[in-house]
Amino acid sequence: MTQALPKLFTFNEFSEWYPNDGKRYELHKGVIFEMPPPTGSHEKVVGFLSQKLTVEFDRLNLPYGIPKTALVKTPTAESAYLPDVLLLNLNNLDNEPLFQKQSTVSQAASVPIVIEVVSTNWRDDYYNKFSDYEEMGIPEYWIADYAALSARKLIGNPKQPTIFVCELVDGEYQMTPFQGNTAISSPTFPQLSLTAQHIFDAAN
Repeated sequence: MTQALPKLFTFNEFSEWYPNDGKRYELHKGVIFEMPPPTGSHEKVVGFLSQKLTVEFDRLNLPYGIPKTALVKTPTAESAYLPDVLLLNLNNLDNEPLFQKQSTVSQAASVPIVIEVVSTNWRDDYYNKFSDYEEMGIPEYWIADYAALSARKLIGNPKQPTIFVCELVDGEYQMTPFQGNTAISSPTFPQLSLTAQHIFDAAN
C-alpha cells in the first residue's frame, strides 16, 4: 500500500495558515516545520549579535533595523525562513509587496546581512538556507556555530566553535571561517570590532 504524500503548502497557504499560538514555524520547500524552542545560550548569542550590529549601523547612521520577527521568502523554492538575526534596509521596504501585511521580505536589497545561530538542525543552516540565501542574492550571511554542533569537515577535528562569514561574490558565497580571537571581517561593516571569541563568550 502506497503511503499518501504529505500536503505541500505554497507560501500563500502557509501565510494564511500561520497560527497565533506563540510558536515559530518555517516553510521548507513546501513543508511546514515547527521550530524548537531556543536554548538560553542560543538566545544570548542572538541578543549579543543584534546589539553589536545595532550599535554599528547606528554609529554609521544607516537606515537599518532588526525586526523581532520577520520572514525571508526565497525566490524559487516554496520556502520561508525566520532568521535568528535579520538586518533590514528600511529604505527598501516600500518595494516589498509582502512586508506590510505579512512581515515578509523577498528582495536581496532589503537584507544587508542575515545570521543563523546554529542549533541541532545545523544542516538547514549550512545547506538549505545557505543555498537559498545565496540564490536570493543576500550579500552577507553569517553562520554562528558557537557550540561546535556541525560536521568535522566544516569546523575541524576536533570540532571548534566557528563563525562563518559568507560573502556573495559573482553570485556565489565565499565562506571565511573565524575561530578564537580572530577578528571577524564583515564586508558590510568593515570597521566592526568583534572577534569570534566575543560571540562564543556571549553564550556563557
